[in-house]
Amino acid sequence: MLLFVGLGNPTPDSENNRHNVGFKIIDSINKKFGLSKQKPKFKGLLTTGNVAEQKVYAIKPLTFMNNSGICIRELIEYFKIEAEDVIVFHDDLDVEFGKIKAKFGGSSAGHNGIASIDKFIGKDYSRVRVGIGKPKQNMEVSDYVLENFDDDEIIGLEKIINNITESISILVNKKLDLFSSTINNK
Repeated sequence: MLLFVGLGNPTPDSENNRHNVGFKIIDSINKKFGLSKQKPKFKGLLTTGNVAEQKVYAIKPLTFMNNSGICIRELIEYFKIEAEDVIVFHDDLDVEFGKIKAKFGGSSAGHNGIASIDKFIGKDYSRVRVGIGKPKQNMEVSDYVLENFDDDEIIGLEKIINNITESISILVNKKLDLFSSTINNK
């Protein structure tokens, strides 16, 4: 049993923000694999089903980015999911736009959503870091991540999300390096 977590903010005006990449990935997985209808549970929008012959729960926390760990802890305690079976999809400033890096554990690198999850479940879970690039000169990081993707970025983002969804069986089998190289070489 696995838990997919997509990080983002739940307000309608946040839908196309850079910070909401995780929500978009969960939506794509839900659609591709026909997971159940989203239901509000555990302070998030929860779906369930099978992906690559694995039982999967997928959630978009509604606690806002900085409190994502609250939602995750409640869910994993209820379903008795081990932290090592959690895979979090999130934006990353330190990764070039359109690239991904999948890894197990590590630091939050200043990402408040990851810091919250670390606080509530520890650091022993997988992360799929989706590159959003760096802010333009003199732009605050908080403004940049809450800014909408531009039209060109939306096209690139749709491609990367499609590649992630198409290669999800590699991720389900926890082959993180192979997953990263497969996505980045498409």
